[in-house]
Amino acid sequence: MTQSNWKTATRLLHDAPNRTEYGETSDALFLTSGFLYESAEQAEATFKGEIEHFQYSRFGNPTVDTFQERLALLEGAEACVATATGMGAVSSALLSHVNAGQRVVASRALFGSCYWIVTSLLPRFGIETELVDGNDYEGWERALSRPTAAVLIESPSNPMLDVLDIKRIAELSHKAGALLMVDNVFASPTGQSPLKLGADVVLYSCTKHIDGQGRVLGGAVLGPRKWIEETLQPFTRNTGNALSPFNAWVLLKGLETLKLRTDAMAKNAAEVADALSGIPGIKALRYPGRADHPQFELARLQMNNGGSMIALEVENGRKGAFACLNALKVISISNNLGDARSIATHPATTTHMKISEEERARLGITAGAIRLSIGLEDASDLIEDLKRGAAAAHAVQ
Repeated sequence: MTQSNWKTATRLLHDAPNRTEYGETSDALFLTSGFLYESAEQAEATFKGEIEHFQYSRFGNPTVDTFQERLALLEGAEACVATATGMGAVSSALLSHVNAGQRVVASRALFGSCYWIVTSLLPRFGIETELVDGNDYEGWERALSRPTAAVLIESPSNPMLDVLDIKRIAELSHKAGALLMVDNVFASPTGQSPLKLGADVVLYSCTKHIDGQGRVLGGAVLGPRKWIEETLQPFTRNTGNALSPFNAWVLLKGLETLKLRTDAMAKNAAEVADALSGIPGIKALRYPGRADHPQFELARLQMNNGGSMIALEVENGRKGAFACLNALKVISISNNLGDARSIATHPATTTHMKISEEERARLGITAGAIRLSIGLEDASDLIEDLKRGAAAAHAVQ
């Protein structure tokens, strides 16, 4: 048995060892801003790129490097750059790659900050942008009938869990000359492998499932080594979008239990979704692992499980949603996701509030929509808690 055929749970613990001469069990934390040189000549050769030597933690750090290498091995990517946040990953990937006069095409269903980057920030720099409804493949063909530099999608989407055909969009993107960038946060690295489906770049908010315990911020961009080293890395190094060594160390600890947590969370989510479907107070429910999800067959092909996220619509609009949220005792109200603790979010008034009401309606983000991130609690406690919330929504006058 060799490292190349180790299973995921094993690789998360043993891939990319970076032990010092002390032989520590846990990955070492190099909490340093800079590094020393044995001579002025060594410093000069380092800056010229003639030798490999750490120079400054904004450029590289042993702990950050270990995290990047381990995540790249897990994802099946040639290289990885870790960033300060998930939005740092998205913005750096786009801004390092796209120039004024070029085009970016994106799926319409995006996280609020991603939507702002595509619709507000990029046009300021002379970049043309176009949004496409995720499952409108005629729309994708029209949008990608012209030269395009980058395509950005989420699958499953935030917050309504649309599942997009990554392979099909990848083929259309490549014909247009574009890199396909996939935000894989909702599925997680253990739940879906976009690179195997034809994507070029994978993006993560490591704050979510990778940390998984609500401790630190972080992001990651994974893709081809040449693009990472020649396009992305100069941008992140010179603009300062660097992950701190401490956060990298915490994320390494998160990787060790990632598969255990995401598998258990997906199992819980499937039980919760089945128990809640059709009960009084809940008008609609979406979960990629259920046969009534509009893209269930596609989800079965692309995803390893249904994931940890559920989209609900409760009765009585905003009042019903707030009544539901305020009735919860186990599940916390927050705008985070992927945590060991279950979290409920009202997108229309938090994560997606700055998107117009008309656009939210087009995306199915109604006043009664609630995004659930299912954690590691006992499923029966979560079900009872959500039944209490649904009853509260149903009782609103």
